[in-house]
Amino acid sequence: MNSSHILELNRSELAELILVHRRDTPTFRPQSINPWMAMSLMQKAIRRGEVKWALTGAATLLQDSPERLWRRLGITAFEDIGVGDFDAVALTTAGLTGKVWRKGVGGEWAVASFLVQRLCRSVKCRAADDLAMVCMEHPSLEADRIEFAVLSTPDLMEIVTSEDTLSRRSLALWFVMGTDRYRGDGLQKRRGEPQAVMDALCDHGYPDTVVEVCREGLKKTGEILPAFIPLLWRELEHSDSHVEPDNMPPEKIINGVPSWAYGFHTRDGKSSLRAFRNMDCETTRWLKDAVPAKDHGWVLGELLFRVESGGVDQRLQWTAGNCIRHMADFETHGIAEAEAKTGLALFRKDLPLLNEARHNVISNL
Repeated sequence: MNSSHILELNRSELAELILVHRRDTPTFRPQSINPWMAMSLMQKAIRRGEVKWALTGAATLLQDSPERLWRRLGITAFEDIGVGDFDAVALTTAGLTGKVWRKGVGGEWAVASFLVQRLCRSVKCRAADDLAMVCMEHPSLEADRIEFAVLSTPDLMEIVTSEDTLSRRSLALWFVMGTDRYRGDGLQKRRGEPQAVMDALCDHGYPDTVVEVCREGLKKTGEILPAFIPLLWRELEHSDSHVEPDNMPPEKIINGVPSWAYGFHTRDGKSSLRAFRNMDCETTRWLKDAVPAKDHGWVLGELLFRVESGGVDQRLQWTAGNCIRHMADFETHGIAEAEAKTGLALFRKDLPLLNEARHNVISNL
């Protein structure tokens, strides 16, 4: 089955689903927030299965910055859903086809609102994003990050298709895809051959229905995460799995938006974290004792992500995904695992103080 046929089947399925559900298209209700907050709100609400907030973020983006809406939906599908519900990823990728196509199947809001609701209902697997963190930061790959930059394409592909660890195979895949195009912190630039790599995965028995969606996802998002999905798919085929909710902290509405939307990558979120760092509490005292001063901001942002921002309502629990998540959560911050666990526990306890800082920062804008 060729790539165009696979993608067309996905588009046809999405068009049929939208036709069935057009009468249930929700009301278009944007909110007066900037595009960065809207992106944060939509993506984090999708993670949490919070349909109302996810639709609010999507409507705001469609009104004020539609190009950001479609790219962010694609990124969210591969970053937060992945192998948890690959059918939802395929449908979302189909929805990125283009404005003319979307107009022909019901219009921008009909497509966007359907996909947002579908992603909210999906089982989530954040293993692709965790893999990216491990590839860039995990100490066990320090030598490989240097060596792989100068290996040939055949040598890298031999690692990708071997029985080596998932983390080494993923790092090799990143380099052979091209770190010049798909950049990562700490990864030397290497020119890649993405089309040839995805062809090679098909030749090595990875399902073409998965590979072609990921190939299209690479084009539409410009991110490396879609390339990891076939490797994760193969791992999941041989693993037992079940679904559990994350233990997410309670939220607080701040200036009409839930507190968890004020993430590290928003202006208001960064300002709030800076204000929190000036507070005297268990987390900030731990930060000063356990983490070099130059890394305080980065580590605190990572703690925020692990405690609050990255929480999902239905997390796929499976062997490889759990292992990679553990590595990303506790072994990539340049501090001992025990210290990382302590920091996460303290930050969770002090989260009400962060919400206080958020409220004060937002109130003074």
